[in-house]
Amino acid sequence: MASKHFACKASEVPSDAAKIVTVCKLSLGLFKLNDGFHALLNVCPHKGAALCEGPLCGTTRQTDKTEFIYERAGELVRCAWHGWEFDIRTGEFLVDRSVRARSFPVSLEDDDIYVHI
Repeated sequence: MASKHFACKASEVPSDAAKIVTVCKLSLGLFKLNDGFHALLNVCPHKGAALCEGPLCGTTRQTDKTEFIYERAGELVRCAWHGWEFDIRTGEFLVDRSVRARSFPVSLEDDDIYVHI
């Protein structure tokens, strides 16, 4: 059973980048999205880079036309080493959903963010 651990104050998490914290000796990235806070292990499953230190981004949607539609702005994190993009909410790699960054449940109590590990 997971136990909750204090990570940081909610007011410390920017809306345009991750807040990197150490919880239980794990480097985690905390993200603030429009539906709340999310936590990912700060390790890219591809080559071990500091995943959560990469930029937040969106992606282009596949269409049947010759147009690009940019969507999901700020909902993905792109690894700075090789450009792999992961869904912040689920940790899924966009190209192959069987590859994922480890995610952790998060709870908010007043202004305190807790990660459940």
